[in-house]
Amino acid sequence: MILIILCVVLNINYHINVMRRMEMKDGTRAPVSNNGYFGGEQISTSKFSQLLASSHRDFLLSPTGAQVKVSELEGKVVGLLFAANWYPPCRVFTQLLIGIYEELKTNNPHFEIVYVSSDEDLDAFNEFYKNMPWLAIPFYDLETKKSLNRKYEVEGIPCLIMLQPSKVDDATTLRHGVELIYRYGVQAYPFSNERLMELHEAEREKRENQTLINLLANNFRDYVLSQTHTGLFTQVPIASLVGKTIGLYFSAGWCVPCTKFTPKLISVYEKIKQELTEKGDNEDFEIVLVSNDRDQESFDSYYNTMPWLALPFGDPEIKNLARHFDIQGIPCLVIIGPDGKTITIHGRNLINLYQENAYPFTKAKVEQLEKQLEEEARDLPILVHHVGHHHGLNLVSDGNGGGPFICCVCDEQGSNWAYQCLQCGYEVHPKCIKTVHVHVHGP
Repeated sequence: MILIILCVVLNINYHINVMRRMEMKDGTRAPVSNNGYFGGEQISTSKFSQLLASSHRDFLLSPTGAQVKVSELEGKVVGLLFAANWYPPCRVFTQLLIGIYEELKTNNPHFEIVYVSSDEDLDAFNEFYKNMPWLAIPFYDLETKKSLNRKYEVEGIPCLIMLQPSKVDDATTLRHGVELIYRYGVQAYPFSNERLMELHEAEREKRENQTLINLLANNFRDYVLSQTHTGLFTQVPIASLVGKTIGLYFSAGWCVPCTKFTPKLISVYEKIKQELTEKGDNEDFEIVLVSNDRDQESFDSYYNTMPWLALPFGDPEIKNLARHFDIQGIPCLVIIGPDGKTITIHGRNLINLYQENAYPFTKAKVEQLEKQLEEEARDLPILVHHVGHHHGLNLVSDGNGGGPFICCVCDEQGSNWAYQCLQCGYEVHPKCIKTVHVHVHGP
């Protein structure tokens, strides 16, 4: 589920900027993703009535339609969910949050969520809320909802504000609940600053002690899968991969960007393997598929197109790896060095930029390739007319208006040098340029 969400985020290409500050029918703003971190505001639990009630209402709605007194929230960890039915990322996040909520409520009754709606009308509110197991502010109470949006400076949905009771019955506002749920799930409970520090420390220790074995193996499995020419799976000991450069390929057959990138990765993988064989030394490169396919049949069909190894379908380490590397979208290629340490999580971008030349993906290799690009750029034209665009395109770099971009020809990420339209932002890899006319050469 986590990687499904991440793929959606990648495909809409940073949706948080697309919907920012859209006005709603009731005058509130359509917040878009809240990426801010926690603040230090202190709120007494005695103020829950001031936060969530009004002069004519001292209750919240329950999923059954019953009225629940606001005072019943005192002493609980309370999450304020700002969301709306019309915005797809809210629907996706809500499905994830429902599972987290139900798991937490089983063992932690002192936890609650309150839905703060930005739905456009009552029917939309009812349609969305009917699937939620938590409380809600009535749709008609626009003033309370606007007040909460202003108080917590909500700038994006979905947004989850966590109110964490302390030992002195105060609550500290934690503003990035959405990110905590995505990254840690139930492990984030009780969503306090102290718990966040514990999780960060655990991650730091895991990175420092990272090995290929503790990344990929668990108490029930010490192997990855390989497939034979007959389509059957064989087991390859993870220990046999130690000392190799390993690519962890987070991907899924239902993800369109994945199915576009996989053939390119296969080509690069085979060229790297061939070059290493010709060199005849002890170096080796391998890729392990970390799949988020939805069923075994889909996994089998997608994996059947690949020449490398894979974690078994549905393996619990898949979610752990996604959290460990903080995967923000698929496809993603994480490169692990021969010592078991992470070289880069940007393997996909390096493949797009440098193909097989990116191996072994180290910082030194990337710096060498960037220097080479810099030298090659001296022979590129400053201005070109590209067959795919009606304006002239200027050669730009990181230092003069360039930077990370998505090529409008191949739809893959690029950086450093690009041909850019200064009028409308159209950008193309230099290697993707097909000119109809070339102007002055330089620089």
